[in-house]
Amino acid sequence: MPNLSDTEKQKIPATGAPPALRRASCLPASSRLVSSPNMLPCFNADTPPLFLAPMAGFTDTAFRSLCKQHGADVVLTEFVQSEPLRREVHRVWQSLRFPADQRPLGIQLFGADPASMSHAAVLLEERLRPDFIDLNFGCPAKNVIEQNAGASLLRHPALLSQIASAVVRAVPLTPVTAKIRTGWNSASISTADTARRLEDAGVRTITIHGRTCSQGYSGEANWDEIARAVAAVTLPVVGNGDIRDASSALLRIRQSGVAGIMIGRAALSNPWVFREIKAALLNQPLPAPPSENERLAALITFAQILDRQHNEIFGNSDDIRWMFPRLYPLTRALPGGRKLRASLSLCNSLHDLIRLCSSPAA
Repeated sequence: MPNLSDTEKQKIPATGAPPALRRASCLPASSRLVSSPNMLPCFNADTPPLFLAPMAGFTDTAFRSLCKQHGADVVLTEFVQSEPLRREVHRVWQSLRFPADQRPLGIQLFGADPASMSHAAVLLEERLRPDFIDLNFGCPAKNVIEQNAGASLLRHPALLSQIASAVVRAVPLTPVTAKIRTGWNSASISTADTARRLEDAGVRTITIHGRTCSQGYSGEANWDEIARAVAAVTLPVVGNGDIRDASSALLRIRQSGVAGIMIGRAALSNPWVFREIKAALLNQPLPAPPSENERLAALITFAQILDRQHNEIFGNSDDIRWMFPRLYPLTRALPGGRKLRASLSLCNSLHDLIRLCSSPAA
């Protein structure tokens, strides 16, 4: 992800956001939100809400807890396909369980059939009562695209509208949101049009990742396109892409007029990014970066939650090798992180891991 230029950084004081960047004035007058009964409650706060992005293989209950602890306002589950929910696949339903302290929480749903998606949404509303159901129209993964789901639906706007409308009608008691990209490729940018379609379908909030499907996660996020979508609709728009610290968050809020920010990959190695951005939005001094001891303590806590969660779903096992890819990002900013990762790979149990990370030499 590109760094902000020195000129851009100079626009943001290091001690926090100036009053001019507080929510009341950081949005252009044309796009400031007016409180509405249909608006998600998180948008009634004094500052733009901070969302943890849904990330397959990462945003399970353990990681959501970690990010909530460090300032995330709203979290989402990993995306789930509609058909396994309809077929009552027990393991899939188990993976969606969440504690009350993770609210407000959304469950992200993907699929390509309006009937399947609306039926799955009804089941989610009845059994889990999430604070909202999010429709995935932005995943660029090959196996999702091959099912004509995720970002593939950006090529089929009529079907995308049908899915959104069907789900909204099916769950009148649960707000429906959606996540999209700027288009299928650079030759078919459709951000504003897709946003208008979703608003017409009754979606309450739209999150926009500022890249096309063909970009995947390469290149820069196009925040000018996000700003065009903000101007095209009256509902809240959440911006996503290349947000990794307070400076980039405040700059993009000011440039685009988004009502909220979603953070994904940056949080994997730095879940403390939420508290940093929140302090800046409140015009407070930025907190000190997490110490080595704080990072190691977070790694231990994260591993313990992962282990407990894994055992609840798959049964008790001492093997912890499966969790190493989940832990490694938290070691990236540690002195001697490479050595620690090598030592972690030799741990045979959770006890070994805790002992390693509790050692002064860790």
